[in-house]
Amino acid sequence: MPRIKLTIAYQGTHYVGWQVQPNGVSIQARLMDAVEALLGERVPVEAAGRTDAGVHATGQVVCLSTSRELPLKAYWRGLNGLLPEDIAVVRAEQVPEAFDPRRWSLGKRYRYQVSNRPSRSPLLRATHWEVFAPLDVEALRQGATHLLGRHDFSSFRAADCQAAHAVREVRRVEVVGQRGGDVSITVEGTAFLKHMVRNLVGTLMEVGKGRRPPGWVAEVLAARERKRAGPTAPAHGLLLEEVLYGEGPPPRSPGGMADDDTE
Repeated sequence: MPRIKLTIAYQGTHYVGWQVQPNGVSIQARLMDAVEALLGERVPVEAAGRTDAGVHATGQVVCLSTSRELPLKAYWRGLNGLLPEDIAVVRAEQVPEAFDPRRWSLGKRYRYQVSNRPSRSPLLRATHWEVFAPLDVEALRQGATHLLGRHDFSSFRAADCQAAHAVREVRRVEVVGQRGGDVSITVEGTAFLKHMVRNLVGTLMEVGKGRRPPGWVAEVLAARERKRAGPTAPAHGLLLEEVLYGEGPPPRSPGGMADDDTE
């Protein structure tokens, strides 16, 4: 039975998130409707991870299995003809039947986008967090260095996070941009806790605004208490940029477990 891997992009503004929910329209529901129209059958669609309401993606990975034999371009062009304009398939591949988009992942890369312009920007309001206070970008970079490595990230998990433990490994935190313009914070790691990236960004903004020194980030991390960290950054600034894979399922260790929490 063919196993199809789809890389999809979406603007999450008008959705309740990736996962099907009773309180509104989800990206998963829209994709499943399009797949059903294409294949003539309702099939499950599995994702590498869930994204919250308002969160966007350029590299979400989903998988489906079907008895239908179709050329790969049918999943690309065909589905794009059936999907709404704010969801698109950007790549389709056939993968081994055992492929699991979540458990085979080596990690994810997120990018958080901030507009630091002195006045609001109507064209960016759905994709950037507008922070009007001038940001010290170098201080942001210094604060971000304390987040690298394997740590207990309890200070940066949501109160209702269901993960069994808070040990995660962050491989990259990169701050790009300038005061008064656009600033992006790229975070790459093996796995993430619920709201972890948004809580990291909210904490770094306290440093960028000059309210806290860069070394305070290390103190927050060591405290393992959510109340010590900064606020949760808004969902609409977050972008799932890429899900990373190797040749097969990776070995797992504490901090490297595939997680299923929303971001």
